[in-house]
Amino acid sequence: MKYSSKMERCGLSPMRKFNGEAAKAVENGKKIYHLNIGQPDIVTPAAYFDALKAFAQPVLAYAPSPGVGELLDAVRAYYARIGVQLERSEIYATTGGSEALQMAMAAILDDGDEIVIPEPFYPNYHTSVTLAGATIRPVTTCPEEGYRYAVRERVEACINERTRAIMITNPGNPTGAVLEPEELKLMLDIAKEHDLLIVCDEVYREFVYGGEPLMSALQFEGYEQNVVVIDSVSKRFSACGARVGMLISRNQDFMRQAMKWCQCRLCSATVDQVAAAALYRLDPSYFEAVREEYKRRRDTLMRCLKKIPGVVCREPKGAFYVMAALPVDDSDRFQHWLLNEFDDHGDTVLFACGEPFYGTPGKGKNEVRMAYTINCADIERAMEVLAVAIEKYNAK
Repeated sequence: MKYSSKMERCGLSPMRKFNGEAAKAVENGKKIYHLNIGQPDIVTPAAYFDALKAFAQPVLAYAPSPGVGELLDAVRAYYARIGVQLERSEIYATTGGSEALQMAMAAILDDGDEIVIPEPFYPNYHTSVTLAGATIRPVTTCPEEGYRYAVRERVEACINERTRAIMITNPGNPTGAVLEPEELKLMLDIAKEHDLLIVCDEVYREFVYGGEPLMSALQFEGYEQNVVVIDSVSKRFSACGARVGMLISRNQDFMRQAMKWCQCRLCSATVDQVAAAALYRLDPSYFEAVREEYKRRRDTLMRCLKKIPGVVCREPKGAFYVMAALPVDDSDRFQHWLLNEFDDHGDTVLFACGEPFYGTPGKGKNEVRMAYTINCADIERAMEVLAVAIEKYNAK
């Protein structure tokens, strides 16, 4: 049988690739410290579950394809608090931020097109871009420079006649880099000057640790026809299983194209949209406590990583990930060994291997992304285990 050549070019998610081996390791009595996936352990606000319990429609009907009005209005109110005025028609509810990403790529890209994305980037970008028939043109960054990419010469060097869009994540996944306002404006300027859309993945907007005000590309005037924003309740409210995201743009031509996907998949889950609306009505003080907890975890992880000889990383300024180069030959091979051949008093660790986060062949081979979404005590123990593992791996 012949399968899609586009799908053949896609790889497994590095966040979930080792799930089978991890399950076997647990069956064999190992305890795994999960640093591989951005699954927060912060308690989901009770407002979500209260809204679920209160849902009492006699028929669980399809939602409107653009989304339930109650959710769209709650999202509008949330954005209004950060100075962004939106109409309902400028927001589509999606099945998580992942579908918003797929929808955007399908609406923008065609076979043979290119999209400019700073690397390292969220690996699922590659899948969505590839399935749209396009390829990623990476803007290379490095940890020594804090993964900064908003440099006109670097970005414009990646733009050519096949370029259709730029995509950025702010705050960054996997790097935790946060753009300064002037850097974000520069990226918007480049997109506008080259008549490109700029897709801004802002699902980690609340998680910034230097006291910065919340920032969105939608706050900048004069770029209404260029900006597309991807948003989600998953990380913001520790509600990953709700699968509610948003595709937002004031560009009505783009939104008309995206509506074709919306109607093709009928709608996002009705009940989850209603419950998610309750999350957007939470008092902003909710985020302050969550932000402080993640900052403690970040500081714990960085303190421990600095004690491990040979590890190279920079302190993330946002999101809840750190990208680190380990003193090993191959992080994929190292992870396989961690799950199948190693333990420290019954403990081992699981992270996301770095190579799939890059578009440049050969980069990231000894790098890993770690998510600090587990508590501080577990982070400390995980780093103790990692230090022992690196020493034993390199000695074997």
